[in-house]
Amino acid sequence: MPRFSSKRRAHHTAQQMFDLVADVERYPEFVPLCHSLKIRQRTAQPDGTEIVVADMTVSFKLVRETFTSRVTLDRANLKILVEYLKGPFSNLENRWNFEPKSETDCDVGFFISYEFKSRMLAMLMGTMFDTAFHRFAAAFEKRADVVYGKRA
Repeated sequence: MPRFSSKRRAHHTAQQMFDLVADVERYPEFVPLCHSLKIRQRTAQPDGTEIVVADMTVSFKLVRETFTSRVTLDRANLKILVEYLKGPFSNLENRWNFEPKSETDCDVGFFISYEFKSRMLAMLMGTMFDTAFHRFAAAFEKRADVVYGKRA
């Protein structure tokens, strides 16, 4: 099963980076391969977390696939968990964590593992997905600079 993880220092606060990743509605504006995203449900939980169920459509050339996931936003612990519900994968798990390093910087941890149901789809999109995940962290950092301003 393909996996990718990274840990990068961002020159923005952990809260700012959490908010940026949690703002899933904006993903089509800057996330590689994300063609569209539709929120199905948003629910506040008694433990203080928020659950978002969303459909994301990814596309590359002539291939377009939509999948549904449940996103758990844990603002108190600065963690985000994305769990696969339905679509072209047999498995997909994505985790984010945001660790404050100073008043202005944080480490952003990103992990994803996935497996396509179809061998054909895996052949068509597998390499492209790997490339996109390597560009994810940079896309979020660039977006943070646009939203919060780039630090000199």
